[in-house]
Amino acid sequence: METERALAYVGRMATTFDDATRRLLDGRNFATVSTLNPDGGPQTSVVWYRRDADTILFSVIGDKRKVRNLRRDPRISVAVFDIENPYHSVAIRGTAELVEDRDTARRTLAQVSGRGPTRGAR
Repeated sequence: METERALAYVGRMATTFDDATRRLLDGRNFATVSTLNPDGGPQTSVVWYRRDADTILFSVIGDKRKVRNLRRDPRISVAVFDIENPYHSVAIRGTAELVEDRDTARRTLAQVSGRGPTRGAR
């Protein structure tokens, strides 16, 4: 039997994005994901993500704080800024869905793992 630590989840957050937001989300940028700790304080982490239509996907490991927080309270905030122009940004608030989906998690990681601002050509 697999342990909780070995499980891969995809955090999904769906909303309707305009074209400018889609362009920003499709850039080589990172997202800052914020969830709520049990005491109501913020828990924030930087993640790689990808956009699938109007859904933001990111991969997380099952025992991480953000997973425990989202299981308890699915409210989430995601902020992305353009690495080349930090004054161009988007903040998205809503609810997240944790989906245990190893294939999507692997695809998400594979698609974003080389796109960081210091890796590869733009």
